[in-house]
Amino acid sequence: MEGAAYSGSQGFIADTVALWVSGGWLMIPLAVIACSIYWTAFSAYFYFTGHKFYRVPKEHLVKWVLNPILASGEIRDIIDYTQSDVRTPDEVRSRFGEILNAYLARLDRQRAYLYVLIGTAPLMGLLGTVTGMLSTFQSMSAGGRTDTIDLIAGGISEALITTQTGLVIAIPAYIIAYLVLKRRNEMEACLISMETMTVQLVEKRQKQPDIS
Repeated sequence: MEGAAYSGSQGFIADTVALWVSGGWLMIPLAVIACSIYWTAFSAYFYFTGHKFYRVPKEHLVKWVLNPILASGEIRDIIDYTQSDVRTPDEVRSRFGEILNAYLARLDRQRAYLYVLIGTAPLMGLLGTVTGMLSTFQSMSAGGRTDTIDLIAGGISEALITTQTGLVIAIPAYIIAYLVLKRRNEMEACLISMETMTVQLVEKRQKQPDIS
């Protein structure tokens, strides 16, 4: 059984290498683009594993903003920073602007770069289609050669493989990019909700008479 599994894995690797080679030289930049796409995509996706405060239920968030001592961890740091020595709603908004920038600016740059890379992969595959079809037409024009059929088949194969590879690279990456955008918007919504509650809290404090 182990020998059969080993032979099967060797056969799969050999078929993959043969398919990759038949795609022509454009498979090399496609491989580089694929590595860049998924490094950027997973880096952005796993960014949220270290910042889970945005998944806190709304009722807990309200309690913690009103009574920060009940909070802990990262969200406690955010609440303390946005409430300590704050006297006006504008100061609250300014501090939340800093927090939004700290959490989301780098992520937004990654997302923009990711979308550029994702858009490049199918275009690179399309370029492979063009070069493959050019090879096909050149082979068809060389009618006197005995290996014309093989050359035509190789050109068509190159055209189809690069197009398929570009799409296979891009489609899963679009799904990851959508998940990143979804979590990014959830984080922004959480911070904006905290900002609104904190502003209301500060305004309420301003309206209270000073009894000192």
